[in-house]
Amino acid sequence: MNIRPSFAWRERLTSPLTWHFAGAALLLALAIVLAVRFGMDWVATSASHSDALTSKQVELKALDLETAPLRGLDKRVEQSRQQVKDFYLKRIPPNYSSIATRIGELQVGAGVRLTRVQYTQGLPGADLTEISMEAGISGGYPQIMRFVNALERDKTFFVIRAMSLTGQQGGTVNLRLRVSTWLRPADAAASGLPPTPAPGETTATSAAPGKEGE
Repeated sequence: MNIRPSFAWRERLTSPLTWHFAGAALLLALAIVLAVRFGMDWVATSASHSDALTSKQVELKALDLETAPLRGLDKRVEQSRQQVKDFYLKRIPPNYSSIATRIGELQVGAGVRLTRVQYTQGLPGADLTEISMEAGISGGYPQIMRFVNALERDKTFFVIRAMSLTGQQGGTVNLRLRVSTWLRPADAAASGLPPTPAPGETTATSAAPGKEGE
């Protein structure tokens, strides 16, 4: 019986070199396992960080959109104040006399005739008080339309509140016209105009003496 191969195999197993290779192989396998595990953890961590970063970017963009209307708000407020100031200066008449004078100029320019002109004032406001003018207007249709257009486009701020037909004879048209403009409260108080009748008041009340156009 040949026991030489069995003896040689046993020698290889007990050889330090064999154990060295076995240890090296075990360490290599362990290193591979640790590397794979580290790689998986790294991918998971990177994905988590990426999601967190994306979420923060979305929040930052949403905040940027929310605050966009507020940027330069102080400049826009100052600009609005200046526009209001310019409007008051250029389009709000300084006193009652300037209103009556301008209405008279537009009347002459359009070639119409105003009758039964009455001015009244509304309740004082915080910044402005409404001044109402009611008058009969007569003339040819083109002349009346010229007067109406001139009122609407005038530098002085006029608003036509009502216009109703009261009669027509030949080529002459008769209308009743109600127009509003505004004065500063102090200027309106100094004008001495009577109060504007409330809607629904009787004709007798509405016909209470008002200041006639000058």
